[in-house]
Amino acid sequence: MNIFIRELRAHRKSLIIWSAVILFMIISSVGKYSAYSESGQSMNEIFDKIPKTIKAVLGMGNFDLTTVSGFYGMLYLYLILMAAIHACLLGANIIAKEERDKTTEFLMVKPVSRYGVITAKLLASLFNVVVFNIVTLVLSIAIMGKYAKGESITGDIFMLMGGMFILQLIFLTIGTGIAAASKRPKAAGSIATVILLVSFILSSAISMTNSIEFLKYITPFKYFDAEKLMGGGFDPVFLILSLIIIAGMVCVTYVFYKKRDLKV
Repeated sequence: MNIFIRELRAHRKSLIIWSAVILFMIISSVGKYSAYSESGQSMNEIFDKIPKTIKAVLGMGNFDLTTVSGFYGMLYLYLILMAAIHACLLGANIIAKEERDKTTEFLMVKPVSRYGVITAKLLASLFNVVVFNIVTLVLSIAIMGKYAKGESITGDIFMLMGGMFILQLIFLTIGTGIAAASKRPKAAGSIATVILLVSFILSSAISMTNSIEFLKYITPFKYFDAEKLMGGGFDPVFLILSLIIIAGMVCVTYVFYKKRDLKV
């Protein structure tokens, strides 16, 4: 329990900063929505002329950006990117920081097994991810709800936040797995971030052209596409793949962390 509390305290400031960034992103975005909604049909006509590749990069898809739900669907791409980066770095750092900061002795003198150490760290990571997701959910409903004008958006936001949470768990465990298996603790965060960015770029590329759509199964960002979540809910295939990745990376974290020679 001491390790769990210690990790919560160590990452408290980071969680507050990331939550503030999400708040700023949502608030700054609603100003653009006001402009879109006031322009009405004329703005939709302009959006229709934008090339598909540009729409894919911006996350616009086929959303009607003059509606709150449509605009939030576009904003969701940026929210999940921020959430994934936070989770990925959190997972990598919470495992590797003892060796990176030369504080391994702190853990070694505790009457706790490595299994107990890694479990406490994973639970602390999970707590941070849950809080981040709840903060994003509450801010989204509170801020976007003011502009809804009778439009029901709460259900869509809950659906999207559910997808974001699973995506957070995927990249959190990818981060912990890489940190546990890597022989260079300082590089764990960078490696995990590169994997995340490659996955995100691949997701954008798939949205640009149908010729590489078969690659959607290897990029988690396509598992929880806003249009599909809001239009038909979760895809069972992607849910199963998500669970396999999460379970697999958790196993990697435990196995490699228990075997490695921790540097003091």
